[in-house]
Amino acid sequence: MAQEKDINPILKQVLELGPTLVFFLLYLRMRDNSYSFAGTEYTGFIVATVAFVPVLLIAIGVLWYLTGKLSRMQIFTAFMVIFFGGLTAYFNDERFFKMKTTLVYGFFAVILSIGLVQGKSYLAFVLSDALPMAKEGWMILTRRLTAMFGALAVGNEIVWRTMSTDAWVKIETFGFPVLLFAFLWAQFAVLQKYMDLEN
Repeated sequence: MAQEKDINPILKQVLELGPTLVFFLLYLRMRDNSYSFAGTEYTGFIVATVAFVPVLLIAIGVLWYLTGKLSRMQIFTAFMVIFFGGLTAYFNDERFFKMKTTLVYGFFAVILSIGLVQGKSYLAFVLSDALPMAKEGWMILTRRLTAMFGALAVGNEIVWRTMSTDAWVKIETFGFPVLLFAFLWAQFAVLQKYMDLEN
């Protein structure tokens, strides 16, 4: 098994978040145009979505090359982007790509829920090496994050079904990630007392 290599944290963030920002910038540039390929008209959103797929794959490939490792979450997210990006292009229907976000958040909520039913924290399984915390803390965080992922999935459904594509792209690119980051930051502050304790 390849040994994980250290990488500059700023470069790592650029590789992880950069493709989404590229998609956002492409969308802003293309949103008011339509493009014809093989006799079929595609909106700027769909062209930006298709362009996003190779950008993401290149970023993930570079990340794997530099670190020697990809997380399950990164692999799953890449698969979902490729799959739903392909459906979006094939059916010429932007709804498929918008639904991807619901399914990603929903999938995480379901997986964490399965662990909770078993009395386990799958978060601890993935993150305990990087973040030492007592079992009780992991269970609390897992329950709360499960609820958050579920709320984000529902939120995405509401946004894409009731708002404009412009609104969805902005909320998808900035709104949901900021909400999730703020939520996690608040949880780690609250759960500080469980950290650095033996499980």
